[in-house]
Amino acid sequence: MKGFTDTFVIWIFIIIFLIALFFLYNQLEDDTYVHLDEDAPMPTELHPIVEEKKNALIEKASDINIKVFITEETRSFEAQNQLYEQGRNNRGSIVTNARAGESYHNYGLAIDYALENDAGEVIWDIQYDGNDNGEPDWFEVADIAKDLGFEWGGDWRNFKDYPHLQMTFGLSIRQLQNGIRPRHHEPEA
Repeated sequence: MKGFTDTFVIWIFIIIFLIALFFLYNQLEDDTYVHLDEDAPMPTELHPIVEEKKNALIEKASDINIKVFITEETRSFEAQNQLYEQGRNNRGSIVTNARAGESYHNYGLAIDYALENDAGEVIWDIQYDGNDNGEPDWFEVADIAKDLGFEWGGDWRNFKDYPHLQMTFGLSIRQLQNGIRPRHHEPEA
């Protein structure tokens, strides 16, 4: 009987430990994410942290004589589907593989950029070196963005999206579709 009691007590401690771990995990997760339902309203503007980092990107690039021009921020489902149709059923080149709800733009977590040359023209030339330091400005901007916490579409394996920067906050598109959103502040350490 003593062996049974010892085993039972050990299992009780294990169960209590797992329950405590579960609650601790959910407590940590709740500081990072907001759990809404699938019918959660879609953002109409950039997430505040993405907005802050976008502004820092523009400022840091300006400090090294690069003019960044933001070409796209939050994108509606309708606009996303129109962009998806480009190069498929509409004129133009394919610029995205994401349908409505499948892009971080739809959730206010992505921006697209281009460069502005000295003549004030917006350009998408990834080899342009307007600050004459021997490095393409486009890649300098991407490096600054990555230092600020953005993921860069130019690093993707299958579909290089050089103008694209996103902050996922560790969330997949599926989680965003299911109504999970990042909080509007940096998680506390």
